Amino acid sequence: MSPRKTYILKLYVAGNTPNSMRALKTLQEILETEFRGVYALKVIDVLKNPQLAEEDKILATPTLAKILPPPVRRIIGDLSDRQRVLIGLDLLFEELATDTTDMLHFDPEEAM
Repeated sequence: MSPRKTYILKLYVAGNTPNSMRALKTLQEILETEFRGVYALKVIDVLKNPQLAEEDKILATPTLAKILPPPVRRIIGDLSDRQRVLIGLDLLFEELATDTTDMLHFDPEEAM
């Protein structure tokens, strides 16, 4: 069994708005059920740290940025679409890829 990846995530929020709080709550639920301790999450309030948002070119909040493992990915919104979040974090894609390997096999000889 290969060692699990460690995920480094940043969640950019703008104060305690309903969307920001919903995004944080949803993300925490996903991280606790799907990532079980193999993540580090930094929550950045762009109202308190506008320079960080500017440096990371954050144009909207809430925005979730997956820093590690590569590639860097960003998800904008309140993260209520769980499947979209998992795909954005490359978690669901890996599970789908391993589950559908047999279905992806195509033998041109059999098609004739």
